[in-house]
Amino acid sequence: MGIGNLQNCPRCGKLFVKGIKDVCPACDREIEEEYQRCAEYIREHRLVNLYELSEATKVSVKQITKFIKEGRISIAEMPNMTYPCESCGEPIREGKLCPSCRSRLEKGIKQAIEKQTMKEEQSKGIGFRRDFLDKGQNGR
Repeated sequence: MGIGNLQNCPRCGKLFVKGIKDVCPACDREIEEEYQRCAEYIREHRLVNLYELSEATKVSVKQITKFIKEGRISIAEMPNMTYPCESCGEPIREGKLCPSCRSRLEKGIKQAIEKQTMKEEQSKGIGFRRDFLDKGQNGR
């Protein structure tokens, strides 16, 4: 068995052999403890928001958000629980982007695809050239 999977833990920086988990065993235990603290607090405080949960449990907002995105913490029955959009920080309850950022991203992708399609058509000689049509209509 080689040591090809040796890396630094992204959480604490210690060297460890990467297996199934992305963090070292010590950090994995700490994350599990943080999850348990959050889960216990939520059972008693269904109206808590993200920042109150972080303050009460001493678990970072980033880690709680990760628990939510992983599906470990369900916010379906927690009306005050939101987390920040990854683009603008607007509070959201699902996904990674708020509707506004998602719409802007979709529009940008659509425009990029259309632009690329037009370039490909022009390079193949497909489509029409506006200047050619103008000359034909004006009799030049």
